[in-house]
Amino acid sequence: MNTTTLAPGDQTENRRVVSDSLLLKRCSKCVMPETQEVIAFDAEGVCNACRNNEFKQEKIDWSQKEQQWLNFLEDYRGKYDYDCIIPFSGGKDSTFTAWALKDRYNLKPLIVSFDHHLLRPQTLENRERTLKRLGIDFLSFRPDWHLVKKTMRVSLERKGDILWYQHSGIFSYPMQIAVKFNVPLVVWGEPQAEYTGYYGYDEQEEVDERRFNMFVNLGITAQDMLGMLNEHPKFKEDLPVTMRDMQPFIYPARADLRAIKCRSVCLGSYIPWDVKKQVKIIEKELGWEGDRVEGVPPEFNYEKIEDMMQGVQDYLKFIKRGYGRMSHLCSIDIRNGRMTREEAMEKIGKWEGKRPGSLDVFLKWMDMSEDELYAIVSPLAVAPWKHDPTRTQREDPLPDQKDWITG
Repeated sequence: MNTTTLAPGDQTENRRVVSDSLLLKRCSKCVMPETQEVIAFDAEGVCNACRNNEFKQEKIDWSQKEQQWLNFLEDYRGKYDYDCIIPFSGGKDSTFTAWALKDRYNLKPLIVSFDHHLLRPQTLENRERTLKRLGIDFLSFRPDWHLVKKTMRVSLERKGDILWYQHSGIFSYPMQIAVKFNVPLVVWGEPQAEYTGYYGYDEQEEVDERRFNMFVNLGITAQDMLGMLNEHPKFKEDLPVTMRDMQPFIYPARADLRAIKCRSVCLGSYIPWDVKKQVKIIEKELGWEGDRVEGVPPEFNYEKIEDMMQGVQDYLKFIKRGYGRMSHLCSIDIRNGRMTREEAMEKIGKWEGKRPGSLDVFLKWMDMSEDELYAIVSPLAVAPWKHDPTRTQREDPLPDQKDWITG
């Protein structure tokens, strides 16, 4: 395959490269395209996420919501070894949640981290500062790296998504700890109602088994993955994977959660979620620092900074759906009155669809050629989008990529 390689400053060709994606039908208010999961447009061409946001801004009494939250917390405060569990990555949302529950609401939480091997150096520094400044108990778990790489390969082939193990482990492992430690309250950060049509602000959003199986695990259970791994031709000479190996990715049994009367909720269901305001708080209170992320300009240095493979994941979404993280971030800013739609379309044309430098790392892990990657993912494209890899601009590696311990 002859991939077009351009100088980083040559934006003319890059605008031509992504022009086809700009032709996708997009929300008339924000810039989310018709290929987004569960998107729907009303008669005015406005998407369901924008209508959710209007409901959030115009219909909800947030002072009343926070009072409901305070009343709700009294059912847990001081009654268990920990008042709640906070699933924690060290990114902006989980860091703000940890700060709010510890300092604003005076709870005794246990922070639980599913360490997926891909945490970037700045995130590890942020995590250490956060833990020390808050004075908070912390539990971290890291799965078998050899198994992780195998699941990456299988989920790439099945779904065009390399992070099944993260989606499943990040959501299931804290719930397992809730059962083991008898802590019946788990508090997450942003609600899905903020970004997609899976939930609305007019309903109670629980981070439960329904949500896990509806979209978190990509429709692949741990039992499914077990069979896929053991049947995969590349792994046939390896020792068989067992359900013991898959335990970190299994959502707890309903009976076990019911036995401790577990609730799993989003803080953003009770306070108005605003990432830019919250980033300013954690920068001031915790010394949290942003970082460069592939596929977005430097001013968005707060978004998804924690994962080495975020650029690859976003690029795979572009191959499949014709949009990436820039569309998502611009849409949030439009809904919050911080950006015009015209400005957003210009940023999308400039930044989306670039081939990330981190892809070299991933291909090395997978012992895979770039041609093979495109052959796997391109057939998964959502109509009417069709990606052309020969017209893709290469992005320079992130400054810290040279420091990644990749194995």
